[in-house]
Amino acid sequence: MDRRGRGGARTLEVMEVIRSRVAGRTLAAGDRLPSVRRFAATMGVSPSTVVEAYERLAAEGLIRARRGSGFYVSATAATLPLQLAETEWRRDRAVDPFWVSRQSLEAEPAVLKPGCGWLPAEWMPGTLLRRGLRTLARAEDALLLDYGGTRGSLALRRLLLARFAEEGLDVSANQLLLTGSGTQAIDLICRFLLRPGDTVLVDDPCYFNFRALLRAHQVTIVGVPYTASGPDLARFEAILTAERPRLYVTNSALHNPTGATLSLPTAHRILIAAAAHDLTIVEDDIFADFEPEPSPRLAALDGLNRVIRIGSFSKTLSASLRCGYIAARADWIEGLIDLQLATSFGGPSPVATAVVADVLAGGGYRKHMEELRRKLARAQRETTRLLHAFGIQPWLTPRGGFHLWCRLPDGYDSAALAKAALTEDVLLAPGNVFSVSQTAAAFLRVNVAQCGDPRVWDVMRRAMGKRPAVTGTEPEPADLRSSFR
Repeated sequence: MDRRGRGGARTLEVMEVIRSRVAGRTLAAGDRLPSVRRFAATMGVSPSTVVEAYERLAAEGLIRARRGSGFYVSATAATLPLQLAETEWRRDRAVDPFWVSRQSLEAEPAVLKPGCGWLPAEWMPGTLLRRGLRTLARAEDALLLDYGGTRGSLALRRLLLARFAEEGLDVSANQLLLTGSGTQAIDLICRFLLRPGDTVLVDDPCYFNFRALLRAHQVTIVGVPYTASGPDLARFEAILTAERPRLYVTNSALHNPTGATLSLPTAHRILIAAAAHDLTIVEDDIFADFEPEPSPRLAALDGLNRVIRIGSFSKTLSASLRCGYIAARADWIEGLIDLQLATSFGGPSPVATAVVADVLAGGGYRKHMEELRRKLARAQRETTRLLHAFGIQPWLTPRGGFHLWCRLPDGYDSAALAKAALTEDVLLAPGNVFSVSQTAAAFLRVNVAQCGDPRVWDVMRRAMGKRPAVTGTEPEPADLRSSFR
């Protein structure tokens, strides 16, 4: 190792000694640290190493400098160890609608995530994004430094309008608003249309963050059983009559978590019932590009009369470039613009939307999605085969996407299984986090793109307390990895 490398290591060593003394209360708030020369002699390092360590600790807020006097432990240092402890990843969280989100986002890098709701980073179009960022670096200063317009990037909105037109959805420019994310899009709609105590209808099961967000808005949540072709129509119509919900929030394409696809007859019946009961529908279309060919959409059939279309690019492009959209009636868009101004002073980052627009405008995105659909089809087949070996049965075979809604063998509880797997650094998504009625304890949502590591299946075997029910079907680790490439 060169001298610079050794010096950097010694700087970190000095910093750790100070941190441990503060944490152990050997040094208390207000105490003066040893002089640079004295501590350098004690530690057997150069004075410049101690100076660098002290400066870094001051930047962290652990210590502070007094001109002409030296360095002192800051007044807030006593609370720092407690604050750090409070932010550590909690494996013992209650299994509620936040459980999968918190465990997925806070997990250490080594944790495997077959229960998370996104693709592995290596499956995403990093090359296209870097190209977009290089283009952005040559942009005018205003794009990099100013607020964006109230409706968001004109270039990205034009691209979205063209995409809508391809599917037969006639949207004018004044019917489209860009938002900070797909989640923010739903939040704005809830702020605009709902009041505490209103009733909102969701699918049972549904995306768990629908439940979490609606709960934050203090509304009554009612679930309608979901079938392979959409919501159970008899129950749907009965609920509209009995409960008079203000909103129905759903996915039409590759429903989350079931992977089901809305049928055309069901879509027509939903819209007829919605018109009869003055129901507004929020259609989350985030998985649209994973379909091999488009399926029926409520927004296209309705023409944005009582259906609001929302979406984002976090599943296909990047979860880091936060950007969503709302397509709705023009008068509603005006009110939503005001709400977005009041809550976040404008739409998504102009930097994020510029990169998204650059990627969508090129042919690379289409090729990326074609390859992604092929990879997901292979992963779905392989994951289904491995699940069958454990006696776990997918509820249906989706037309695309990366979710499988799976039934466990009799006697297994998915929450208990998820907790057991988490002790071995494998994150699963138990069924009841998706279920309003709490009737999905025997189900798991499995992300087929996140199942390529053989350790997932080793942990599943131990967590279930037995080997796979069908012998001789387990591939060797090398075969398993190749199946997911």
